[in-house]
Amino acid sequence: MIKSIIIDDDELASVIIENYCSKLDYVTILQTFSNALDAIDFINKNKIDLVFLDIHMPELSGFDFIDSLNTPPKIVLTTSDENFALNAFEYKCIIDYLVKPIKFPRFIKAVTKIDITKRLQENTNGTKQEENNHELYVNIDRRLVKILIADIYLIEAKGDYINIKTETKNHIVHTTMKKIEEKLPHDLFLKIHRSYIINLKQIIDIEDNSVLIKKEVIPVSRSNRPELMKRLNLLN
Repeated sequence: MIKSIIIDDDELASVIIENYCSKLDYVTILQTFSNALDAIDFINKNKIDLVFLDIHMPELSGFDFIDSLNTPPKIVLTTSDENFALNAFEYKCIIDYLVKPIKFPRFIKAVTKIDITKRLQENTNGTKQEENNHELYVNIDRRLVKILIADIYLIEAKGDYINIKTETKNHIVHTTMKKIEEKLPHDLFLKIHRSYIINLKQIIDIEDNSVLIKKEVIPVSRSNRPELMKRLNLLN
């Protein structure tokens, strides 16, 4: 959803923009202002994606308003004056310049620009987060070594160190079980003992208070066993 505000001393123009936005399910108008000064405090206190901004207004012009903001949101200028178009695009935050009276097809074209930008940003952030969930970097002998999280089958506490065991190699890292546990995806790993974190996908079988992973028998503490059983896909 594109969170927007309108800053325009022309009441009819504001009503038209509100009406246009009501026809789009991805745009919402949070507030309408007839004076740019009144909008500054609102923007500083709220997350705004887009401002529909008139240029000619009392006390503070549209350009003065933009200059007053440290990090302005995206701006669509709405004006009856065509003479400021070149000046407008010197501002990176201005994505379009609409001349009144604004027609709906032209309005949609302007709003689509911020919609595409917002979606791309969300997808990029999501991709980065997904990538971070696939790998882990550990400090070994002053080198950052990348470990694929899916390759980890067991983590064992060794005093002030932990032993991260993977399909191909063991990595001895100076850190705590608590810190490594925070970095691992909750749905894939579980601490079953104060000294062991296991990859649930790597369990071969469970017997009494132990699990078999690869060729290693790992103890399960009494306090952690209920959570282990809860996380398994049991056929009753």
